[in-house]
Amino acid sequence: MSKKVAVLITHEFEDSEFTSPAEVYKRAGFEVVTIEKQAGNTIKGKQGEAEVTIDRSIDDVSPAEFDALLLPGGHSPDALRGDDRFVAFTKEFVASGKPIFAICHGPQLLISANGVRGRKMTTVKAVAVDLINAGADFHDEEVVVDNDKLVTSRTPADLPAFNRESLRILEAL
Repeated sequence: MSKKVAVLITHEFEDSEFTSPAEVYKRAGFEVVTIEKQAGNTIKGKQGEAEVTIDRSIDDVSPAEFDALLLPGGHSPDALRGDDRFVAFTKEFVASGKPIFAICHGPQLLISANGVRGRKMTTVKAVAVDLINAGADFHDEEVVVDNDKLVTSRTPADLPAFNRESLRILEAL
């Protein structure tokens, strides 16, 4: 049985911050499951390069079904954190202790889920002050790994390091 990675995603996600890790995970044999408001919805990346058909509705999933969580950046995390269902899913995932991979604006969902206090993290510059104010131990580095349970990166330029570290953790599950 393959390991499953949940992806909370909606319109205006940063294209490569979904497509690059998803491709790496799939190539390594992991199942990548996209989750949004409604299964079958087609969403578009903010660069217009990626289009994703949603696999599952947030109403039909539980963190218990998944082995890890991917939070791509762009405008998607900010939109999703306005919906209590996505915040609750993220909060439950944080409580589970399973690995979480968040890049760029992805940590915004973790902030809303009260999941950053005391954790070593990075994010895009525009969100750094929010992470710090929420109690994270902020580091301005291409990839920050906290206890092999949380991998964060800043921008698409950091994807090689982000993919390497998140895949290392997935393969150890």
